[in-house]
Amino acid sequence: MVRQFANLCVFSILISLFSCSGNSTEESSYLQTEAAIEEGEQLFSQHCASCHNFNQALIGPNLSGVTQEVSHDWLSKFIVNAPEVIQSGDERATKLYEQYKQYMPPFSMLKAEEVEAILAYINTYQEIPEQSVTEFNEEDALEDPIPQKIEDSGLTLIIEKILQAPHSADEGIRARINRMVEIQQNGKKRTFINDLRAKLYEVRDGKFHVFMNMQEMKPNFMNHPGWGSGLAHFEFHPEFEKNGLFYTSHTEKPGSAPADFTYDDSIKVTVQYVLTEWKMDDPGATSFAGSQREIFRADMVTQVHGVQDINFNPTAQPGDDDYGLLYIGVGDGGSAFGRFPFLCRDKSKIWGSVLRIDPLGNNSANGQYGIPEINPWVNEPDALGEVLCHGFRNPHHFMWSPSGETLYVTDIGQHQIEEINIVKPGGDYGWPIREGTFMISTSGKANHVYPLPAKDTEELIYPVVQYDHDEGNAIIGGMVYQGDQLPQLKGKLIFGDIVSGRLFYTNPDDFQLGQQAPVYSLNLKVKNQSDTTSFQTLGAAQRVALRFATSTEHEVYLFTKVDGAIYKAVGCEENKLASSH
Repeated sequence: MVRQFANLCVFSILISLFSCSGNSTEESSYLQTEAAIEEGEQLFSQHCASCHNFNQALIGPNLSGVTQEVSHDWLSKFIVNAPEVIQSGDERATKLYEQYKQYMPPFSMLKAEEVEAILAYINTYQEIPEQSVTEFNEEDALEDPIPQKIEDSGLTLIIEKILQAPHSADEGIRARINRMVEIQQNGKKRTFINDLRAKLYEVRDGKFHVFMNMQEMKPNFMNHPGWGSGLAHFEFHPEFEKNGLFYTSHTEKPGSAPADFTYDDSIKVTVQYVLTEWKMDDPGATSFAGSQREIFRADMVTQVHGVQDINFNPTAQPGDDDYGLLYIGVGDGGSAFGRFPFLCRDKSKIWGSVLRIDPLGNNSANGQYGIPEINPWVNEPDALGEVLCHGFRNPHHFMWSPSGETLYVTDIGQHQIEEINIVKPGGDYGWPIREGTFMISTSGKANHVYPLPAKDTEELIYPVVQYDHDEGNAIIGGMVYQGDQLPQLKGKLIFGDIVSGRLFYTNPDDFQLGQQAPVYSLNLKVKNQSDTTSFQTLGAAQRVALRFATSTEHEVYLFTKVDGAIYKAVGCEENKLASSH
């Protein structure tokens, strides 16, 4: 899942669904018309399928038979405002919250008839399936894979709010900002921010100006809120000032056009991710005018874990091997636990991979981009030359070492482990037979991990940093800090947790393949306030959807999709604990 979190699938529709005493419900409580069930299936696919199915537990419970166990009224209330039900002390909700370690936001935007349609569809799955057979002994499953707790660093990051993103729509839908990039052009700093729901903004004089509206440019543009769908990412070519080129990834409706990367037509396509090159007539213009061309299009089994970060090596210079090469993170598309793990366990396919392409070349299968000769499998007939490395669930964010020689990638986990990996050309990072340094089974329970065997015969690369879901739910990468305002964090890799907004750092000097470096937590304070706080408090939400950005001066920006607030890190306080790290 990306767990890209405004729609954590009606997750907790469902957070209760499997505990306790059967509150059997009357069949008449649920709509049974074909139209209602069909509408419910569409809504379920949009809001719920990322975390739930009717075969096994995923990020949330297996929903088969839930309408026979939980009352109609309870389910309706939970869909509309799950946090309220959990916080009321409801026994069932509390138990499942503790099990899955997730909050979901209120789904108050759903109309009453839409909630009824979702329940009508869920009610068609009344039989609880037999437990899947797994190759692991369930008694060996690890309840707490990493019992050691993350240590408090003794450092407090001081932030100052500098911008407020506009609402995503006239009806007051909150901003869904996903990325912020600063570029230098003719000695002038320009700041761009995208909203998942279609707009790419340029910030000038503290105000947001629409630079490009994807909805107007792409007729099949699809921006179902959350999970990274919509205008997912953008990146400027290193020679943008001269050539006017920049790149975007976005989602479109299934079947919008033939995909360059697809699979057997018996497998459902939920969404297509599209990588586009845009060429401005005038690179200095304040709004887009120019041409576009599609680089590639990929089908996805579900709407989660799509084309994530797209990035050029920011330190590469003309003449360097990877100058002008575009790195692309492609998730498994929900295939691993959607019954199609073979799609993301194969270097001849793009799912679950980091790609490296030359957007200005033309030796790809579709002739729209180049495959660099330095890629590891460029001449292997049983592999895709575009693939740099594979074995990721959701390679969500790229971070570069100051020298540019090392690329780090965060990988968002299934239900237990979040990780940071060092990218090695040709490397296999284990998904979906590994989650972090643990075994996992696509034929068993997705929320279970198991110890590695005494003799690990798989040739896999394990993360250099990992934490489990006692500490957070979805990792978000930041940067190796090189600025001046936070001297205590110089050279440290700063990152966080998307859901809770917790902040962490680790020391790249401690990184060794095959070992996991220590992680330290950072406290948070707003400038000119005496007490520490949290992004959950600042955003008045349990799920804040944290993001990072780096300025042209290498300083740290943080923003939260829950409210569209953008902060700058302006200082760092320390106490006696800090000096040891």
